[in-house]
Formats: sequence, C-alpha cells, structure tokens
Amino acid sequence: MQIRPDALAAALSRGLPALTWIHGDEDLLVIEAADLVRRAARAAGYLERLVFQVDRSFKLDALIAETQSLSLFASQRLIELRLANKPTKELGAGLAAILATLDDSTRLLVSSVRLDRAVTETAWFGTLEPRITLVPIAGVEHAQLPAWIGQRLAAQQQKADPDTLRMLAERVEGNLLAAHQEVRKLGLLFPTGLLPAEDVRTVVLDVARYDAFGMAQAMLAGDAARTLRALDGLRAEGVAAPLVLWALADAVRNLLRLSQARDAGRAPATLTRELRLYPPRDRLYLDALKRLDTAVLRAALQEAARIDRIAKGLIAADPWAAMAALTARMAGAPALIQPA
Repeated sequence: MQIRPDALAAALSRGLPALTWIHGDEDLLVIEAADLVRRAARAAGYLERLVFQVDRSFKLDALIAETQSLSLFASQRLIELRLANKPTKELGAGLAAILATLDDSTRLLVSSVRLDRAVTETAWFGTLEPRITLVPIAGVEHAQLPAWIGQRLAAQQQKADPDTLRMLAERVEGNLLAAHQEVRKLGLLFPTGLLPAEDVRTVVLDVARYDAFGMAQAMLAGDAARTLRALDGLRAEGVAAPLVLWALADAVRNLLRLSQARDAGRAPATLTRELRLYPPRDRLYLDALKRLDTAVLRAALQEAARIDRIAKGLIAADPWAAMAALTARMAGAPALIQPA
C-alpha cells in the first residue's frame, strides 16, 4: 500500500504496519516522516528500538536472526533499516522472508533514497510492495518553497509577507534542512505575528546549495535570474566546469530530440518516456519547447561543444562566462546565442 506523507499520521493512528518504507531524496522530510513512525511505535508499546545501517558491513543473516529472536528488554520493538544505497534483490528477498514469519511483537521501519523505476519495476519489488506501507517523499519544487516556508512559520504562529518568503526561499534553495533551521531560528529571535522584513533579511544566512541538475531545471523553467544565481553558486563551491556543462548539454540534447520529433509531426509528449523524462521533469521540457525551436537548440548544442573545448584548454576563454551566456539565452534572457 502506498500513502502520501500528509496522510501518514492518520494511517498510523489506525495501527502500525508490519513494515513501513519511507523513501526520498530530501533528508529532512524523510527524517520527519520516520519520526512519525517512531512516535506511533512508542505510543503502541514498541519501546525497544534497534537500528541497522545497510552498508557494506551489513549482514542480512544478522537482521533475520534478530527478527526471530526474543527481546531482552521489552515485549515489543521497532527495528530500523537505514539504506545508504539503493536496495538489492537480496535485501528484498530477505524482507519478504522476514514478513512471512513476523509476529506482532516486531515492526520494521526502512528509510532510503528515492526508489526509482529501476527498483520499483523489478519483480522482487513487485512481490514485496503489496505487503508493505510505502511512503514516497517528494522534493519541494522551487516554486513551492515560499509557501512551504510560510507553512513552517505558521506552525510557530509567525508569518511573513510574500517578498520576505521569496527572499528566504532564495537563500535556502536546495537545502531544506537549512531552511528548517532558519525557520526555527526566526521562532527564537522574533515574537509571534508578522515578521519584520528588514530584520529577517539581516539575520537569515545565505545557505543555498546548488547542483548542476537544479541549475538545468531552472533554465528549462525559463527563470534566468535563478539559473545564473545557481551557476554562480556552483562556481563558488568549486564544482568542476565539465560536470556543470554535462548537465547543461544533456538538457539541450533532450530538448533538441523533442523539437526534432515535433518537426516530424510527432507529439513531443509521446517521446518523454523514451528519453526517461518522467514527471514532473517532463513538464519542464515541454514548457521549454514553447519558446525554443530546433534551429536555436541546434546552435545551443554547438555552443556547448565549443564550451567543452574551452574547458579542456583548447580555446582561450572562460567556460563559466560562456555557460552563463548560453544558459541565460536558453532561459529566455536577451539573445546571446543565434541560430546557425
């Protein structure tokens, strides 16, 4: 059974599942969901808690043996598995074997990175899924971040004007844990009610974290300011230019394939799955196609190849400046790349 994170508390109030599996790439939200399960377990009398780190030293036999042994300290216990990497077929088989003999004295909680289709479409996962409660944790999109911060502030009886919420979102972009900490800090520094905008701007740190794929998504979304801010952040953090260029060129290449399909009379939306552009990423690409045509995209890909030669030292120029020009154009800023 799969349930939404916002429905987890209500589901747990009806009983603790034999195995709850929480997965996602936002550490803060995964931790908070797992905390809900822990609190529900304690309330239900599962007072002992054991934790297994599923890494290279993990022994599946030890987990199986533990689930079959009697607790020395309490009649009921919660056993946690924290996965450092994607789950394996062997782990899935082990969990299935455990569930086949698990009694009411033991409950399992698994937390992991996001389970992609390479996992969820396997036979072993298909066998296991109907027997567990699966909680997928989606990330907070950039456009949703101001509202998310506003909800967190409201939980501590504070609120901020829209401009302040946007400023907060910009300063913590890509770093929800830092966003949570900044909101908590505001709760300590200011009374309840409307927060003073200038004072908030002074005390909130710039703790944004950027990644190359997030930069590419901002470009696809047509947000030139955010794209260039992310590019500057990547450069300041010492990320290698070729890595950033790879993400940029991959986005351009996919756009070009979609545009060429459109030119050939094929609906681009029918090609997104073949290119592994799954929701919500597919919408970013389809929206970008509304402002970009094949000629511009072909020129952009040629420019990406030129930037690659710059990054390799074959052309004397600044690869970051060249990427800034290209991403700005792709995001809809004044033309910096002309069709070939």
